[in-house]
Amino acid sequence: MTILAATGLLRERRILLAPGIEVVAGGGDSARLETELDRLAPEARGLISIGIAGALAPGLRPGDWVVASGVADGAARFGTDPAWTARLRAALPGATAGLVLGADAMVAEAETKSALHQKIGAVSVDMESHVAARVAQCHGLPFAVARVVSDAADRTLPPAARVGMRPDGGMDLPAVLRALMAAPLQLPDLIRTGWEAERAFRALLRGHGRLGRSLATTVANLDPA
Repeated sequence: MTILAATGLLRERRILLAPGIEVVAGGGDSARLETELDRLAPEARGLISIGIAGALAPGLRPGDWVVASGVADGAARFGTDPAWTARLRAALPGATAGLVLGADAMVAEAETKSALHQKIGAVSVDMESHVAARVAQCHGLPFAVARVVSDAADRTLPPAARVGMRPDGGMDLPAVLRALMAAPLQLPDLIRTGWEAERAFRALLRGHGRLGRSLATTVANLDPA
């Protein structure tokens, strides 16, 4: 049986793939992600949401890790497995613990990030954790979240950065170029966004090395009661 991992991009999937790990890249399509996770869940021993995220809490910078104590999905709240979460935090020194928010659409505006942090108290946001939490609860699987910040809470993503993900999790370079041609003055912000994303991907790669192929799980932890 495998550990099931939910992420967003194919690049994240390539970083996370390892023997015994089944990684699904959602590509921003929550319905497709849920269908695929639900299909694979019966053969899984645990489910983790892992990859890059946007910060909601001030002070989090690109490359910082967040290990979730719970996931907010609208009015619903999902807890994470305490033992698995503790091992993630031990393997990722300096990681911020807190509630993470799952969203079906990208949260790109600094003002929106601030408002969500004030209203919900979540420290970060991504487009997969809430889906993974629902599937884990439905199938009675241990569940955990570890995310690395790509864009800070005070950063508004430029329009070209918001259209760069294909539904399969790949990069849509033609869409990025079209958006850039329509508004060339966003180029400095787009370059900065790319640098910060690269920092997050490198942190994800290093963190994956610390977590090991088991993503900080143990057999005992993943034996469903």
